[in-house]
Amino acid sequence: MELRDLIGNEENKKLLQKIVQTKNFVHSYMFVGREGIGKQEFAKGFAKSILCLGDMEEKKCKSCLEFETQNHPDFLLLNPENGTIKIEQIRNLMNKAIEKPIIGTRKVYILNDADTMTKEAQNCLLKTLEEPPEYLVIILIVQNESQILTTIKSRCTKIVFKQIEEKTLKEYLEKEKKFSNITQADLEIFDGSIGNAFKWQQKSELYNQIENFFITMDKKGKIDILNNQNVIYQNKEEILNIINYMNNLFLKKMKEEINNRSKVARYIDCVQILEKTKKRLKSNANFDMCIDNMLLSIWESIYERK
Repeated sequence: MELRDLIGNEENKKLLQKIVQTKNFVHSYMFVGREGIGKQEFAKGFAKSILCLGDMEEKKCKSCLEFETQNHPDFLLLNPENGTIKIEQIRNLMNKAIEKPIIGTRKVYILNDADTMTKEAQNCLLKTLEEPPEYLVIILIVQNESQILTTIKSRCTKIVFKQIEEKTLKEYLEKEKKFSNITQADLEIFDGSIGNAFKWQQKSELYNQIENFFITMDKKGKIDILNNQNVIYQNKEEILNIINYMNNLFLKKMKEEINNRSKVARYIDCVQILEKTKKRLKSNANFDMCIDNMLLSIWESIYERK
């Protein structure tokens, strides 16, 4: 996909297009922003434009054709292996980096989820960023900037990506992806993220069950809560997305009850409970205990406080 065809973050699009037009490239960029808002697509579009040979006599140059068929010898997209980017991956990447370009005059490497790099991997990458080959451009795609070494950040041109505006996202999903009957509630769940929208479409039945579980919570006792949460336990791999969805449900409730201070306070408690649960799960706490504690705490906050 071309840069011009990407949606959202119009200011970033214009900036990247200007960089390509002026050929005023630097050796390292850092694309920062939450998951699912198009950072990787922008990085690929930017990479394709950097590598383009610009032969105006052809509809598409050799470089662009190779890029579209994922066979470009001067382009590499590096993804985490088992959740992290390891030093061996960076070493292999750097060994390839010292080889001169084959098709054109530049090489572009994208490190997806670069914030998952181990410290050893980051230190290895730093050596190349300090003295990069003149033809090399590296793009780091990052969600959690705090995980990146300051010495690496200082050598990157940082570009911050924002959530996609609701109107823009709705039009894109309906026209390009054939979504139908997108409501305001759906847009709030999507939260400016194309990734969230696709997950919702693929898992709509699951999220409907989650919503129904919490809507009927007031009709259940504590034992019933623990005995009827199979929908959560059976989707362990989806738990962080489930928690984010629940978070959006409570934020929506807060907006609906904005004039009821007591109810708003309860929903704030629930959001805090969800955030604490996420932190515990990310620190590898016991899954079952985390979920049991989360559900009981939410039940007590909403219904027992009544």
